Amino acid sequence: MNLNEMKHKYAYMLARVGLNVQKGQTVLVEAAVEGASFTPIFAEECYKLGAGNVVIHYLDIANLAVASGYRSEEDVRRVENWEVEQNEKYLKEGACFVRLEGVNPALMENVPEEKANAVFDHIDTVRNVMRKYSRELHVQWLIAMIPTQEWADYILKDIPETERLEALWYKLFDLCYLTEDNDPVETWKHNTEMKNIRGRKMDDHNFRKLHYTASNGTDLTVTLTPWSKFCFDRGTRPENYIEHIPNLPTEEICTTPEKYGTDGVVYASRPLILGGKAISNFGFRFEHGKVVEVLANEGKAMLEALVHTDDGSAYLGECALVEYHSPISMSGLVYYTTLIDENASCHLALGNGFLPELPTESGWTSNHSKIHIDFMVGTPDMHITGITEDGEEFTVFDQGDFAL
Repeated sequence: MNLNEMKHKYAYMLARVGLNVQKGQTVLVEAAVEGASFTPIFAEECYKLGAGNVVIHYLDIANLAVASGYRSEEDVRRVENWEVEQNEKYLKEGACFVRLEGVNPALMENVPEEKANAVFDHIDTVRNVMRKYSRELHVQWLIAMIPTQEWADYILKDIPETERLEALWYKLFDLCYLTEDNDPVETWKHNTEMKNIRGRKMDDHNFRKLHYTASNGTDLTVTLTPWSKFCFDRGTRPENYIEHIPNLPTEEICTTPEKYGTDGVVYASRPLILGGKAISNFGFRFEHGKVVEVLANEGKAMLEALVHTDDGSAYLGECALVEYHSPISMSGLVYYTTLIDENASCHLALGNGFLPELPTESGWTSNHSKIHIDFMVGTPDMHITGITEDGEEFTVFDQGDFAL
């Protein structure tokens, strides 16, 4: 297959495996304007599967960055009614939605932190409309990537400039287990079952705590609730649930921890893209679930602003397990996009969890917030011990990989 044919196969994978577009369904798309040449390919594959309509809204972050230099911070953050309504209409009618992200890691380098935060707060508020309906109506959703020249130039500097974009496309195909002759439906069916096997192993032990340690100084204990499951039990799915894979590529199994049960120190192992800026060499100190200290030199103000976003932003909403020796990690690249980099190693997320409100009488709590920010913590020497309710200990991770 040539590159154009592989793009069509990638688009088919996103539409069929990621979203699982249904006959007559509307597909709502947020697409990076830099990747506009790919969106007609994606739309065509959706229509081939029977989509009733494919509605594409382009996200032009470069224009928002310029505008932020001339508008007040409050004005940049404000979301207009039409921005909500143009998405809400379709979602109320049962549309599925996809975010096709493009990356330009250098775009916000010269934008002041407070303005960069305002731009991405605006974007995230609009996206919260989609998140709301995915929770309430159980519509399918997906986040996936579109390679762009700016992204390729930033991370593939060792490759001749004229070859970078094509090289990035093929790297993305590899990370998504997409080859010229495989069936992506069967490939991802197998991948999902392998993850479910690991998830069931975790759930069968009924761990109440996970203790993370690494030579970079990480020494963190995360408490799990009786509802913290790593394998999505089919019996808990709503009747109208449609099988789909929300992130492509993905390597993780994940769950929602107890809101007030995280204690200790954790250090990030990969850069975090926050407000369009890359922040490296940072960590957090937790007490009774809450971030009580941001450990950073560069980007500290942005991280402190993040954990003060709302009442839940300083607490964990997710802990995810990914082998350090995953295909993404072994590619040797930092991709400067959370979707891919979070699947290079174990990660945690500040903010909203996946669980609904837990029964008050249970004494357990899940976190809720307007944000959900993943940061990578896995290292080649990470050790994770699982501790049961009876205090029995099992090695879950050793030397960065699953050992259970």
